[in-house]
Amino acid sequence: MTAFRFNPPPNWPAPPAGWTPPTDWRPDPSWGPAPHGWQFWVESPSGGASAADSPVASTASSHSDANAETPTKTSWVARHKILTGVGGLAAIVVAIVAFSGGNGTDPRPTSAASAAVVTQDQSEDEQTAEELAAEEQAEAERLAAEEAEAAAQAEEERKAEEQRVAEEAAAAEAAAAEAARIGSVAQQNAHRSAVNYLDVMPFSRSGLVNQLEFEGFSTADAEFGIARLEAEGGVDWNAQAAASAANYLDLMSFSRSGLVNQLVFEGYTPEQAEHGASSTGL
Repeated sequence: MTAFRFNPPPNWPAPPAGWTPPTDWRPDPSWGPAPHGWQFWVESPSGGASAADSPVASTASSHSDANAETPTKTSWVARHKILTGVGGLAAIVVAIVAFSGGNGTDPRPTSAASAAVVTQDQSEDEQTAEELAAEEQAEAERLAAEEAEAAAQAEEERKAEEQRVAEEAAAAEAAAAEAARIGSVAQQNAHRSAVNYLDVMPFSRSGLVNQLEFEGFSTADAEFGIARLEAEGGVDWNAQAAASAANYLDLMSFSRSGLVNQLVFEGYTPEQAEHGASSTGL
């Protein structure tokens, strides 16, 4: 049967002559990966096949021999004891696959491939973190926009409510002012009666109050009706005095003082009476 020997890659340190990897041996990672498709077991030129000619058998056999090797073999292993302390079974399996498969592929990933995988994983993790951060930022911005919109809407509603309340208050105030201006129904009637009396004949203020009281209005209602007439500019008492003076002179002759006294008797103030007498030419 054909015998095989261990064939280290050219980038690995050369082992001692006749050295075979023990079962717990593993190559130093610092040596780097073996070339693609490297055959770890090759036919031995010396021949002499034995019952342990297969890579596994020869490896196991060599492991027993390696324990009883000469100091030279042991010294090489001792120099690389950091390697021999790790399970060599993986290296044997790799060697068997490389020998029996013959398909030229190395099942172990190279350092560059491992680095590429790690880099890709890191990139994916970083991308995921960036995506999560972007999503959180977008969600925060959305919530902030909703809060701002809600606050703006609440402010608009508040202003609208304030305006509504102010308008209602102004309307109520205007209504109250109008009600105060025109007075009650009785006061409104007193006002209309005063206007009607002045359309028929001249009156002094006090004379008009007495006439309204004679008609049955209370003094308060009569005073209110005349005060409204004055506020609206519906009466000029000087003009009323002048009209009364003219009427008196149409009925009888008066001296100036007599006419003034008559006008005062009718309820005009002395100033109004003087104005009325003067308007007649006296």
